[in-house]
Amino acid sequence: MPPTARGETTELLRGWNRGEASARDALMARVYAELRRLAASFLNQERSPGTLDTVGLVTEAYLKLVDQERVDWQNRAHFFAMAGHIMRRIVVDDARRRRAVRHGHGLEKVTLESAAGSLSPTDPDLIALDEALEALARRSPEEAKVVELRFFGGLARREIATVTGLSTATVARRWRTARIWLLHYLETGQALDRDPSPQPSSLAERR
Repeated sequence: MPPTARGETTELLRGWNRGEASARDALMARVYAELRRLAASFLNQERSPGTLDTVGLVTEAYLKLVDQERVDWQNRAHFFAMAGHIMRRIVVDDARRRRAVRHGHGLEKVTLESAAGSLSPTDPDLIALDEALEALARRSPEEAKVVELRFFGGLARREIATVTGLSTATVARRWRTARIWLLHYLETGQALDRDPSPQPSSLAERR
């Protein structure tokens, strides 16, 4: 998105903060296409068809976003961080409902490759990834937030730095160590009892 358009998005968010429904509606119209791309990336990660489609996911996320009455929107990155978090919860909750119906069969798979990079050479269960991320959050909320923003929110390092207040170098370090920790947890079901060191063999980052 060009810098001018980004600035206009931020201005609309400020209007939303002031309680201007017209600014909120104009914002949603402006970012709808990007929300659809984000939703499509979530749904494309699933290996089995679910009950959600792109329009349905965007619609449900939209309803939850406009219900956020106490959020002090900062900028575009902040907005998409929240949108990614909400979509993550919607998709994972949908997967959990289907797991309950299927009694544990046909679990959804999520590819751990996106514009952000590869987290693992394998394709873990979507619910397992969510649970691993929750476990990581108990150990390091900062690292878990970076993973959520980058993998689920689709934000670039600089945007993550803006949302979290970290430097881009720190974001890169948090991402590297978090990927290794999550891979270990997904493969063993156990948390690492030490800070992981980057192992570039199967975890090469995409730039």
